[in-house]
Amino acid sequence: MAFRWRYLDAVGEPVRGPEEIFDDQAQAEQWFGGVWEELRADGIDAVVLLENDGTGDTEVYGPMSLQEG
Repeated sequence: MAFRWRYLDAVGEPVRGPEEIFDDQAQAEQWFGGVWEELRADGIDAVVLLENDGTGDTEVYGPMSLQEG
């Protein structure tokens, strides 16, 4: 299993972001907790956590907004 983040703009379209791959969900969430403000500053509006089991990506949760409020 591998986990990664999908990054979305304000209208929900995918945008470029860091291409980090994590061994488990906890690692992905810990990394995200340290960089979410930078991602927001770079114009990323929301994220989706994806899990890949070798056959394709499955959404774990999201989209999760990075905007305040």
